[in-house]
Amino acid sequence: MPQQEEINGLLQTIQTLIADYALGVLGAIVLFVAGLWLAGVIRRNLRRALTAAKIEPTLVSFFTNFTYYAVLGLVVGAALISAGVSAAAITAALGTIGLAVGLALQGSLANFAAGVIILLTKPFRVGDLVEIASMFGYVEEIQIIHTIILTLDNKTVTIPNANITSDAIVNYSKKGVLRVDMVFGIGYGDDVLKAKEVLESIVADNPRVLADPPPFIGVSELGDSSVNFAVRPYVNVDDFIPVQFELTEAVKLRFDEANISIPFPQRDVHLFQEAV
Repeated sequence: MPQQEEINGLLQTIQTLIADYALGVLGAIVLFVAGLWLAGVIRRNLRRALTAAKIEPTLVSFFTNFTYYAVLGLVVGAALISAGVSAAAITAALGTIGLAVGLALQGSLANFAAGVIILLTKPFRVGDLVEIASMFGYVEEIQIIHTIILTLDNKTVTIPNANITSDAIVNYSKKGVLRVDMVFGIGYGDDVLKAKEVLESIVADNPRVLADPPPFIGVSELGDSSVNFAVRPYVNVDDFIPVQFELTEAVKLRFDEANISIPFPQRDVHLFQEAV
């Protein structure tokens, strides 16, 4: 019967395919499972080694995950070859995918490279007071693609790492101590020595101001409307902003008590009447 012969031929073809590919598919499954286990072991051991070497946590996470997926990719490729897929076809597919991903992530790759530089060179750390990419605030988080800054008015700013490495980085926390530069003016008719004594007393009375390095107070300029004093105390980083407010308020109150004027800009205007 022709129909029975066709069925027998189909069954024979299926048996042949199973005989040809079953062993390869089974080997591919075993290889994939073993590779999955191996990738996990490598990731755990690498994480342990990098952590013991005191590598930055963000880099530890990136390198361990990158290694894990790289090993996993090799395992999948080996499993596909074991199952009978052509190695040339796998290579071509990977090349096409890699090119597409590279073009799509061109900007991200630049940020990634900048992130690695930041994490390795450590121009700043989490918690530092910095000025980067025209932003002033505390470093809240350093990620491999971007850095998060918390500004003094409690705004969260996400800055791409490539923007950071291409610009100047000002780290106010690097040395642990900052100098506060302030200028206060008095009238030309006021006693300069008395004003200096009051300023020295104000600075000395503030508990946030450090004794070492010692503060500097002196006349810095004979301005158009005032005699200007430079007041430069040193403080801890976290006291940088509060001290500016505290000293400014104290100067106003103490100058009023001592009858020392704080002049505002003035201009003398002379009128001349022309003869008619």
